[in-house]
Amino acid sequence: MSVQSDTRTAPSGPEPAVVARARTGDREAFAVLYGEHHRLVHRYLLLRTRDPHLAEDLVQEVFTRALRGIGGFAWQGREFTAWLITIARNLYLDEMSRSRTRLETLVAEVQDTESPDCGTESLALRELEAVEACETVRRALRTLSPPQRYCVELRYLGGLSPEETAVVMGRTVGAVRALTHRALRRLRWTVRAVPA
Repeated sequence: MSVQSDTRTAPSGPEPAVVARARTGDREAFAVLYGEHHRLVHRYLLLRTRDPHLAEDLVQEVFTRALRGIGGFAWQGREFTAWLITIARNLYLDEMSRSRTRLETLVAEVQDTESPDCGTESLALRELEAVEACETVRRALRTLSPPQRYCVELRYLGGLSPEETAVVMGRTVGAVRALTHRALRRLRWTVRAVPA
């Protein structure tokens, strides 16, 4: 697909022209995109990782991958930010699957210094409750439509504002608020329907 055909389906404003220049190898144009989107990508990753150093490392990897892949970028009815957030989300998920094996600790090895009478059985029960809660949330999220699930992930897992979510999803702020409202109503209904 040529750059010219991309700009016909691209949103209005100056960004499509900057993206088109970056696609041709213009490093200054890519630097402009980096400057405009770094904060949002960093915030998204920081709220997910809760680790400033890891978030910054992942942000750098997001933009490295974006630079390598920008030649293949095509407007698909979404903002450029949505493409970057998709890269960020995939990197985050990859990192979590890699770190899960590094961070696993046997329950019997965990020591709770806060309460000396708390034994292995109590720790195992707390771990089980946490796993069950996560599974309940996962099941509830699966009942949402893909746009609702994506909206909830951006708003509550990614910590984006309604305005930022609207940009990423290529929707109006009102549409994002309506989508969020319907998704939360569905989640409340689903969680109440889950047997205790």
